[in-house]
Amino acid sequence: MKYIAMIYGNQAKWDAFPAEEWPAAIAKQEAFNTKYRETGELIGAYGLADAAAAQLVRRAEGLPVVTDGPYLETKEYLASFYVLDCESLERAQRIAADMPYADVDPVELWPILHESPSPDAADV
Repeated sequence: MKYIAMIYGNQAKWDAFPAEEWPAAIAKQEAFNTKYRETGELIGAYGLADAAAAQLVRRAEGLPVVTDGPYLETKEYLASFYVLDCESLERAQRIAADMPYADVDPVELWPILHESPSPDAADV
């Protein structure tokens, strides 16, 4: 079964993280990504841009109407997400708990109940 694991953040958290610690934090994340790509359980890992780069898109009269971010009413926003393909919920939970910093901030884990892959996509 496939799952999405989500990490939330906020600008205050990123601003408070010492710049000299970013390389080590990124290395820890890449080690996690490599470990679970090699088992075939990590399908993709995606880090999102800051909320200031987000856009809100609506449709009016058949055309897109775009509002630049940040538009969120909350301090927390989706910072990154991971697509997992695991044999069980328990396995997905173990992988989520193995994420760097899962001991500091929780990882939100959701089962993916429906997918509609592109016919051109590799076995994702």
